[in-house]
Amino acid sequence: MNQIKIGDFIRELRKEKGLTQEQLAEQFNVSRRTVSRWETGSNLPELDILIEMADYYGVELRALLNGERKSEDMDKELEETVLKVAEYSNEDKLKVTKRMHLLFIGGMIAAILYLILVFTDRADNFWGGLCSGIQFGMMIVGVIMTSKHAAKIRAYKMRILNKR
Repeated sequence: MNQIKIGDFIRELRKEKGLTQEQLAEQFNVSRRTVSRWETGSNLPELDILIEMADYYGVELRALLNGERKSEDMDKELEETVLKVAEYSNEDKLKVTKRMHLLFIGGMIAAILYLILVFTDRADNFWGGLCSGIQFGMMIVGVIMTSKHAAKIRAYKMRILNKR
């Protein structure tokens, strides 16, 4: 896939409709900067947005992904499959985000408890060590899960779980 070609095609479609980047951003509930990144080819829209965009502009999804208009009609089954994949992808991202929020909240609670123990001069006991360890652990997990290696770790985990 040529992201620059796709971005140029998205820009061309937007201009054909006489829209600004701001107006397109409002249409798809994203920022103007996101639309700019799509049009320069530095990022691509999420799959569900691409499907909405194809409907909005009256072009095939295949044309958007190729970055040019094609005369072939897209098979409805393929479009439904792509929609299901997009839904699954969004659900998976939502699950990961919820888990990260829970870990962050747990780390923050541990940090607050540790600060309370420090200010009451009770931090050098079991509970102080536990809170400190939880904070450190949550920080490490957060760094790993927000790095580029998180997807590899999740894929490895899924392979292991599917073997059982």
